[in-house]
Amino acid sequence: MADKSSTAARGSSTGKVAAAARPDEIRNVALVGHTGSGKTTVVEALAMEAGALTRSGRVEDGTCVSDYDEIEQRQHRSVQLSVIPVAWNDIKINLIDTPGYADFVGELRAGLRAADAALFIVSAAAGPEGVNGQTLALWEECARVGMPRALVITHLDAARADFDLVAQTCAELLGGGDSDAILPLQLPVYGEPGPDGHRPVTGVIDLLTEQVYDCSAGAHTSVEPTAEQAEAATRARNRLIEAIIAESEDETLMDRYLEGEQIELSTVIADLERAIAHDRFHPILFAAPPPEGAREGLGMVEILELITRGFPTPAEHSVAARCPTNGREPRALSCDPAAPLAAEVIRTASDPYVGRVSLVRVFSGTLHADDTVHICGHDHDAASYDGADGHRPGDGSEPTHPDSTTHDADERVGALTAPFGKQQFPLQQAIAGDIAYVTKLGHAETGDTVSAKDSPLLIEPWPLPEPLLPVAVRAHGKSDEDKLSQGLARLVAEDPTVRLEQNSRTRQLVLWCLGEAHRDVALERLRVRFGVQVDVDEYRVALRETFAGKAAGHGRHVKQSGGHGQYAICEIEVEPLPEGSGIEFVDKVVGGAVPRQFISSVEKGVRAQAERGVESGYPLVDVRVTLLDGKSHSVDSSDAAFQTAGALALREAAAAGRIELLEPIAEVLITVSDENVGTVLGDLAGRRGRVLGTEPTTAGRTTIRAEVPELELRRYAIDLRSLSRGAARFSRGYARHEPMPAQVAAELRGNTASVM
Repeated sequence: MADKSSTAARGSSTGKVAAAARPDEIRNVALVGHTGSGKTTVVEALAMEAGALTRSGRVEDGTCVSDYDEIEQRQHRSVQLSVIPVAWNDIKINLIDTPGYADFVGELRAGLRAADAALFIVSAAAGPEGVNGQTLALWEECARVGMPRALVITHLDAARADFDLVAQTCAELLGGGDSDAILPLQLPVYGEPGPDGHRPVTGVIDLLTEQVYDCSAGAHTSVEPTAEQAEAATRARNRLIEAIIAESEDETLMDRYLEGEQIELSTVIADLERAIAHDRFHPILFAAPPPEGAREGLGMVEILELITRGFPTPAEHSVAARCPTNGREPRALSCDPAAPLAAEVIRTASDPYVGRVSLVRVFSGTLHADDTVHICGHDHDAASYDGADGHRPGDGSEPTHPDSTTHDADERVGALTAPFGKQQFPLQQAIAGDIAYVTKLGHAETGDTVSAKDSPLLIEPWPLPEPLLPVAVRAHGKSDEDKLSQGLARLVAEDPTVRLEQNSRTRQLVLWCLGEAHRDVALERLRVRFGVQVDVDEYRVALRETFAGKAAGHGRHVKQSGGHGQYAICEIEVEPLPEGSGIEFVDKVVGGAVPRQFISSVEKGVRAQAERGVESGYPLVDVRVTLLDGKSHSVDSSDAAFQTAGALALREAAAAGRIELLEPIAEVLITVSDENVGTVLGDLAGRRGRVLGTEPTTAGRTTIRAEVPELELRRYAIDLRSLSRGAARFSRGYARHEPMPAQVAAELRGNTASVM
């Protein structure tokens, strides 16, 4: 964003970990992109350029700076965000490296909450498909909150990589109809292709300064452009300058430019920086491996300059908070180190030596070591999930959470440390706008607010996706049973995108996850981090039974075994009722055939048997049971005998009548790209789904509303991702139970172990 003669010098680093004395000396930047786009590589290259790393990806003791978690190393992918602070031009930059895999979007959104701007990393190796549905969804999410964004194109050395094509695709898909809002600030210069077809990037064309730099020797050396380079640069620069001037606050600037006046470069750069900071313009840069013999990668200086000069300070990123006790409307926090403390827990981890460790973003005030602070958190089930109807998928029951109410507690802060990948360095304080680790906040969970003890505040949580993949777990052995509850509580506290349900109907403990990778990481964390070994069972759907028509039952319980015997006989009639009626018991006994004191005993027996089921073991619902007649004995009749007779009568009625299985139906909303609508509709038909309608949403995307049996949705979170190449998302809510088709019911009756 300036002449390379003034920026080629390396940015000043203040040591291993950058420090800042004022909020305007801080920049918080999240790197966003799909798996394999090169986010972590860019983070490490930026840290090298700024002098924070001695060699790629490692600090001075040789420790990897990113993907340091043992689970990440085993699975070879990022599963959690990490923060790498660097210094450039006396500005502290917190680089927030986020996971790219869709299953870990909770960590990604936490990173966006901690950030004030975002760098979207797009791989040129993937061609136009490098901008996928997930990238588009996250771009739109940042746009809704007005977060400034820029794009960095990577893997330019890949065979058939085309910078111009990818830049054009980004402008068309992400520009929202305004393709001039996303334009390159620079163009790559390529060397001769190698035998494998890869073309090394050897230089850069700066479109603002109209300079061409050769970097093949490791430094930016100004050279004369070729005719082809000059033509491409002129064409791209004219479009860039017009786009910048169009966003200028000086309304006369465009007229002067169109009249042929030469606009000063300093004016253009100032307007560009304002447009970026105000989320009106999104520049495209590139990152490339260093040429042979060079140490740093290409494009790093330009990215660091963009971050420090174009991205906003924390004071320009407004977050609202409210007092949890007076119910007043939320108010914007002041990014002032002298204001009352307000910070948010971005992620939570467990350390085997120091216990719970909380990564916090300070939005207001100053956090000191050994401070006594107030911890306030939301109801996870009410605030953290997208389901608006509040129903548990399956049977409408409520989920279980180890701490499902809004919680408040005062705690003393332990040590403060500055994050640097796996390493942490001691801090005395963290000022407004900064990010730090805090120890010993035993009650703090991800998403909680940390505020001053005498001035409690509650920050509204960021939106989290609804976990829709069920995983039924049980303790592997006796020793695991004792640790399971605590391990699950710690897992849910660390990862709010995991939801815990104790289903009383199916008698299963269910973890709801975002996908297969999320499930695998959750189970591995239980095993490795919390020492709990669990076995995975097939998830059962809560079915029900009902009578398809009227039926009669005779219950006879007569036994004589010395002393008092057991004697109870009852006659009942069962008939179906509308959905939601439950079990209705009617007494029509005349003449005292069943004594008054035993009428309720028959009802107890009927209801107990209905709860156990009458055919396949599923609860019986929506029937009227009428007691018509019976017999008793003056000595041998008892409460227990008539309870048994009532249960026997209901079972006999079921054997004589026809029993229907009722399955839960979910109302499903699916948002998918237009090109995949037909595929998704065909798949829904194969799942016995009923499509209720479709409607266009954003450009190129359609929302499908359908009703689908829950039995068909147990793996839908995985299958839909495969059908749409990760570009679709869905939500569901309990609608009702309805009779299951006879063929499906027959299959289930033949294999009752699959569902309960």
